[in-house]
Amino acid sequence: MSGREGGKKKPLKAPKKDSKEMDEDDMAHKQKLKEQQKALDAMKAKAGQKGPLVSGGIKKSGKK
Repeated sequence: MSGREGGKKKPLKAPKKDSKEMDEDDMAHKQKLKEQQKALDAMKAKAGQKGPLVSGGIKKSGKK
């Protein structure tokens, strides 16, 4: 065994994928996903402005 044979062999390069043409359904789906992402980002920003949703912590009873 020579030094060149040892170790992993490099995989062959994959052929380039042909860019498929998008039809109206694909374009509508992409647009819908973009709108959902924008709405999600807006909700995240709005939620980040407020304080914590739950006050949390240990509940104290009236007894001392």
